[in-house]
Amino acid sequence: MTRVPPSPPQPGDDRVRPATRWLAAFVLPFLLIAFALLYLWPERTDRLFAWPIKPPLTAMMLAAGYLGGILFFARTLRGRWHHVAAGFPAVGLFATLLGIATVLHWDRFHPGHVSFIAWAGLYFTTPFLVLAAWWANRGADPGTPDERDLLLPGGWRAVLAAVGALTLATGLLLFLWPAGLIAVWPWTLTPLTARVMGALFTLPGVVGLSLARDGRWSAARVLVQAEVLAFVAILLGVVRGRDAIDFGRPAAWGFVAGMGVMLGLGVLALLILDRRAQRGGTRGGSPA
Repeated sequence: MTRVPPSPPQPGDDRVRPATRWLAAFVLPFLLIAFALLYLWPERTDRLFAWPIKPPLTAMMLAAGYLGGILFFARTLRGRWHHVAAGFPAVGLFATLLGIATVLHWDRFHPGHVSFIAWAGLYFTTPFLVLAAWWANRGADPGTPDERDLLLPGGWRAVLAAVGALTLATGLLLFLWPAGLIAVWPWTLTPLTARVMGALFTLPGVVGLSLARDGRWSAARVLVQAEVLAFVAILLGVVRGRDAIDFGRPAAWGFVAGMGVMLGLGVLALLILDRRAQRGGTRGGSPA
């Protein structure tokens, strides 16, 4: 029997292009290893990672971002394009900022260490690969809801936009003006770790703005799941690394409260909006 080859991707078919799946498969092992090193042994980064990260709490914050990335890229392997599309601009900006931070603080790294070689290789190439993936898939999104979907209510979109703008602004400020925020940050940062924290803040910032613009719950679900996972890891990291936090600074309580609020909003969205989408919402773009 003659095997019929699979049909090539067509515009608007919502399929993730093969090259993008290969990119996700390539990135995933690095994220898994980095998460394990930084979250399980955050106090040993001077021997295990690309550069020594102090205090361990900062290492766990970066690991939490990687944990969200693991879920995101795993879903990219088997999901529809519009389910993950909003994450690619965020990942592209994050990787670009970390590549720039690496150049600016080259002397802080461990040249020749296998972790540094992997770090530099990823962050000097990933911005271009992610941009190429987004460009290759840009026409795949049909712009319509899933069979069972929900158009986000105006209130939810406003919250996404507001939180996204605030976290993006915070991230860019940390990256561009680290010295100004180091003095008020809840725990000790260096110019390098301040810029890394800034890059992390841009992830939910860009995602929030992108999802507020799109408006489909199906476009948001995977990203919200990834963010909830990351915020859980962040708050557990805060508990583990609480000795490094100066709770005499107002920013400490603001940080913990902010992470808690964002986790709560994510969980509420998954519980409420997912249920509405399954029970009614829209079907194939039409009111249920």
